[in-house]
Amino acid sequence: MTKFNALNIRTDILQNIRSLGFEEMMPIQEMAIPLALKGRDIIGQAKTGTGKTLAFAIPITEKIRTEASFVQALVLTPTRELAIQVATEFEKIGGRRIRVALIYGGASINAQIDRLRRGVHIAVGTPGRIIDHMDRGTLRLNKTETVVLDEADRMLDMGFIKDMGQILENTPKNRQTMLFSATMPKEVRLLAGKYMLDPEFISASRDEDELTVEDVQQYFVRVDRKKKMDAFFKVVKQEQPSKALVFCKTKRWVEMFYDILRRRKFSVARIHGDLSQAAREKAIGKLRQGTVTYLVCTDVVARGIDIPDISHVFNYDIPDEPLSYVHRIGRTARVGKQGTAISFITPDQLRDLWLIESKAHTKIHEWKMTGK
Repeated sequence: MTKFNALNIRTDILQNIRSLGFEEMMPIQEMAIPLALKGRDIIGQAKTGTGKTLAFAIPITEKIRTEASFVQALVLTPTRELAIQVATEFEKIGGRRIRVALIYGGASINAQIDRLRRGVHIAVGTPGRIIDHMDRGTLRLNKTETVVLDEADRMLDMGFIKDMGQILENTPKNRQTMLFSATMPKEVRLLAGKYMLDPEFISASRDEDELTVEDVQQYFVRVDRKKKMDAFFKVVKQEQPSKALVFCKTKRWVEMFYDILRRRKFSVARIHGDLSQAAREKAIGKLRQGTVTYLVCTDVVARGIDIPDISHVFNYDIPDEPLSYVHRIGRTARVGKQGTAISFITPDQLRDLWLIESKAHTKIHEWKMTGK
């Protein structure tokens, strides 16, 4: 792999990258950054955890003119959590010289307006709130030079395809556009064809229908439904995770499981869609900083959230779709590290397990109390 210092970028950016512990580029970065620095439009196919955020954040930061106070780059993300993550990466590699506005629903719009009025270089946010600011006249994109569509396939799934088009229509036609997506459904390809100029296609993924996650040791625990809770406590006692996600199917189960773990003196937080944005950010922050060991959650964090050093993912309830399984276990083994995923399977769910194995081209081994 090529080292970051081979890039012709600012010394302070290189120093900030090194301070994050990165020396060598990941494949998607090695392919994307030189093209982006040249101003090329890029379609990047990369699964989660491949380092794609830095693939666009580094060239954008390099090209920012700090003396100019208009929005030079816009990054669209499907969720608030991913927007926060992306904005944080910009701030880490750009330092104090870069001003970033974080724009998403569920947060104070007046605070966002104030931030925009003070002048920012980069805006990162979700499509709905971005359009809200455009309609109010508080976000002007008529001079924007670069637009990034991050996780475009998920924005499609969430119904943002028209919003993405509307936003692109309000930016200069000679802008640079970068689109990153784990998969390339027809609608995403049509969007790229309409709004991108001779894009370069790069891929750090396998074939579109191959969903496997490398570097994750995958196991299942065969258990009767009534003994599932006891099995969970036996497994975590043996595994001793340093930082873990516990996935449940419903918000109600997240709350119940969270209460049970707290009563047993576990260091735990929880997150689901009914919690306020502030509460969700606080819970994610606790796990990221290591002040709790377990985060009980629904699929709201199954994609797009990058929490370093998660050692284990526990599927207390397995998901209905193989792709959801891949996104869940992809929270561990980030950027080449090892991780463990353990799913609790009742006898009537064995067919679901076999389907996941087939679609994800993987083998999920049975977990044994006496060892693996």
